[in-house]
Amino acid sequence: MFEKIRIKEHMEIADAQGQHVGTVDEVDGDNIKLTKSDSADDIHHFMPLDSVEKIDDNRIYLKEGARIPEGLGNKSTMASA
Repeated sequence: MFEKIRIKEHMEIADAQGQHVGTVDEVDGDNIKLTKSDSADDIHHFMPLDSVEKIDDNRIYLKEGARIPEGLGNKSTMASA
């Protein structure tokens, strides 16, 4: 088990396959608040701490099957308006 104090601002969050999901803004209680810059809808999203599988260097890996809020991920794959 990891210690939530190891989660720092600007750490990358990746899914279980290593694909970029978001960037940490801050830890808010039992949730990780993600930056708006990784969100297609330009709002903060939250990931529960119990979705974290491990922390490796400056990257947080989510558990297999963790629910990723819609609109998160690599914005470069989204169509521009």
